[in-house]
Amino acid sequence: MKEMFRALKVHNYRLWVGGALVSNIGTWMQRVAQDWLVLTILTNHSGTAVGITTGLQFLPIIFIGPFAGLLGDRVSKRKILLCTQTAMGLCALTLGLLVVTNAVQLWQVFTIALLLGVASAIDAPSRQAFVSEVVEQRDVPNAVALNSASFNLARLAGPGVAGLLIAYFGTGTAFLLNAASFLAVLISLLRMRTDELHTSARAPRGKGQIREGLVYIRQRPDLMMIMVLVGVVATFGMNFQITNALMATEVFHLGPGEYGLLGSVMAVGTLAAALLAARRQGTRMRYVIGGVLAFAVFVAVAALMPSYWLYALALIPVGLASLTFMNACNTSVQLSTDSVMRGRVLAVYMVVLQGGTPIGAPLVGWIGTVFGARWSVGIGAVVALVAGVWALVLLNRRNDVRLRDQMHSVTQFSFRRPLRG
Repeated sequence: MKEMFRALKVHNYRLWVGGALVSNIGTWMQRVAQDWLVLTILTNHSGTAVGITTGLQFLPIIFIGPFAGLLGDRVSKRKILLCTQTAMGLCALTLGLLVVTNAVQLWQVFTIALLLGVASAIDAPSRQAFVSEVVEQRDVPNAVALNSASFNLARLAGPGVAGLLIAYFGTGTAFLLNAASFLAVLISLLRMRTDELHTSARAPRGKGQIREGLVYIRQRPDLMMIMVLVGVVATFGMNFQITNALMATEVFHLGPGEYGLLGSVMAVGTLAAALLAARRQGTRMRYVIGGVLAFAVFVAVAALMPSYWLYALALIPVGLASLTFMNACNTSVQLSTDSVMRGRVLAVYMVVLQGGTPIGAPLVGWIGTVFGARWSVGIGAVVALVAGVWALVLLNRRNDVRLRDQMHSVTQFSFRRPLRG
């Protein structure tokens, strides 16, 4: 048990994970409230509008992500986070005030989602890489896993609380509470002992540094495989805020409380996966590929569930598989990347992870609107299965080549050895 929570022995990490937990609860509340606002109040159950809102929130990372990663390699990540977390809190505050004063319109939600996406795009690479500065290298896998546990503990509480708030007070309250939750992160960053941070080497200024990061990734087959898998699965298979909203309203004809509960139920699986990952000392490619294949199977099962409660239960293994996959990918990237390149590599990782959402979210929303909510879920299963089988075949082929090379070397060595006696 001590090994599972060993990173919490570090003072700065305790501050960081505690502040992040409070903020993440608020973030999940806002995600549920935002989708519900667009789906049921500002439109007539338009899955396409929900997809556009989500897409706008993730669009900026495609253009800003690589520059944000380079910024994180050059500038103090802690200072970057202080600025970006403040900006995101102001976005939530603005949207909350618009809602409670009954002045909100769809174009305003689109605009705030885009601005939030800009701040998030700058924030993401530094936030991911900052973990490696808060704890020592040997504790990075545990810290990454506990970060996931914190995020998913928030996911367990946030959607359910948001559903109750929406039902009794409206969506505006959820936005305002999310704005207040950012204070927890800001306080944790300000109270850190800066002399105990393991600051990464700063990248010197020079030309072609973003291209240098891309070349670094291209020369690493393991990183390339992870990038492809994450990009494909995240784009088409992890739009749960859209698919769950469509399933709750269109298939099961239920309200905001039941919709919020779906996110909380799914978080049971993701939290379990995060705690299991915290016990592992490292990571292996088998967790990456096994996670994506299991994800495909469980999502397909969920798409076929005939009742709300069976669908909700099916989301638990979906959450378990998805977090196992994502945590293995994140840890592999962090541990296998040179510290001076970590910001740029993680920026590309975040671009791949979130950058497909502007395409995938509207497409999945459109599929749900035109062909039915079950198809919006099922398309994720099909895509994940194809991607997982491709990765498995590629990995086996590479291992076969490596084994043949090793056997060839042994054979050559044996024949070249002089006979004794």
